[in-house]
Amino acid sequence: MTDSIQQDLFDSLDSGMSQDISGPDKTGKADVKYVQTGQLLTKPTGFMNAYDFTLNPYSGCSFGCTYCYAAFFSRDAEKRDTWGYWVDVKENAIELLDKRRKSLDDKLIYMSSVTDPYQPIERELELTRRLLEIMAERHKPKLVVQTRSPLVTRDCDLFHRIANNGGRVQVNMTVTTDDEDIRRTFEPFCPANHRRLEAIKEVQAASLDTCITMTPLLLVNSNHDFADALIDTGVEKFIAQPFHFRQGKFLAGTRDGAYDLMAQKLGCGRSDFEPEYLERYRQFFRVLDNKLRNRGLPPLGEGKDGFAPPF
Repeated sequence: MTDSIQQDLFDSLDSGMSQDISGPDKTGKADVKYVQTGQLLTKPTGFMNAYDFTLNPYSGCSFGCTYCYAAFFSRDAEKRDTWGYWVDVKENAIELLDKRRKSLDDKLIYMSSVTDPYQPIERELELTRRLLEIMAERHKPKLVVQTRSPLVTRDCDLFHRIANNGGRVQVNMTVTTDDEDIRRTFEPFCPANHRRLEAIKEVQAASLDTCITMTPLLLVNSNHDFADALIDTGVEKFIAQPFHFRQGKFLAGTRDGAYDLMAQKLGCGRSDFEPEYLERYRQFFRVLDNKLRNRGLPPLGEGKDGFAPPF
């Protein structure tokens, strides 16, 4: 990575700091700080322990999904309580990857595990893109990119460069429901799910490996129509897991609204909606899995097994 590219990033960081980004709005803007990190590539444990590294260009995420488990990884209680309203930019991330001497050839890298590499601030800073440029220039990683943002289509050229140079790339798009009322309640600052489907269809059409992750699957209006919409993207790999009510992190003020809306949609009381939801989850799982098998596609994956390295 050239000094001029690195300087461009810091110029954009300085520009971003001068903007009024006092809280998230429909564009996902949040309080942004610029921090030094001691380690960019992290040895994963638990759910991602089959990978060699996780790579998180940012800490925090202004998408602010109300159920996000990543909030609990913050050691700061205030940051846990205000999840979705802050982002820390790892401003020395490019320097760390640029100076790395050990090869990442054939290393399994998951980007990202506790943030979204394509959250709104990425459009301005292009930090994720510059990290991809270094990988495309110097390494041959086996990279899985996890996002819920259509912005990922911007970097298809770099995904191709990595693959053409001997690496591998799979783009995972999180799609959670066909119900925009549910999406707006649980994912208040995220792109609509139909936009995510359009984006992953574009990535698939670019002859890149793709996967749709319904993690968590929220509530579905029409099992067959939603399953058909997923398959119509051309994607052949799918992963699902249920919404975990007690493990989710709810942003301040959203818990009652989210629970009440879920119960209303299910036509039951709040005390009954967990088993009702899980039955609906199993019904959709069977519908999509059957459609995939009937088309000769891989069966629907679930949980940790579904997230096993794809190559």
